[in-house]
Amino acid sequence: MNLPPLVQSFVLHFGEMGSRWGINRTVGQIYALLYVSPRPLCADDIVEALGVSRSNVSMGLRELQAWNLVLLRHIPDDRRDHFTTPEDVWQILRVLAEERKKREVDPTLSVLRELLMQTPTSEAERHAQARMAEMHGLIERLTTWYEDVKKLETERLAALLALGAKVTRLLEAKDRVVGLVRGRKEG
Repeated sequence: MNLPPLVQSFVLHFGEMGSRWGINRTVGQIYALLYVSPRPLCADDIVEALGVSRSNVSMGLRELQAWNLVLLRHIPDDRRDHFTTPEDVWQILRVLAEERKKREVDPTLSVLRELLMQTPTSEAERHAQARMAEMHGLIERLTTWYEDVKKLETERLAALLALGAKVTRLLEAKDRVVGLVRGRKEG
């Protein structure tokens, strides 16, 4: 690799993590390089920086485009395509969440719905269907929560994440208030 040590460490790490995220090493490295690059890069720049084949870079860029994780940029007086990532890390998070939902969660919900519509013919199928219903309910709740959260402005989302476990104290306080109100109505 033809990169400064700090950048190289980041790119190598993303390559290693890529395999754990379901993408190949080169795709992870390409994304990391584009993310930290101060300017959009063309495929030749990526080939030179990473020391990988042009075909690997082309395939990796196509995969990243399919995930909506890279942006195509045109540079004046340069006929080559250049690529970059969104500047806003929150936008990247939103794109990743939406793409994973479309590719993983939505198909699972569809299959679960189909299976729950079937009439079980044995005790084993009734048990399996009951467990699937639990899973379907949980995924539906998470999907509804996700739909609400994705509408939040970045500042609100950041504040929500900063709350962390403090949210439980807020819910406990709400429960105490509800208990007090009920106690007054009953008394």
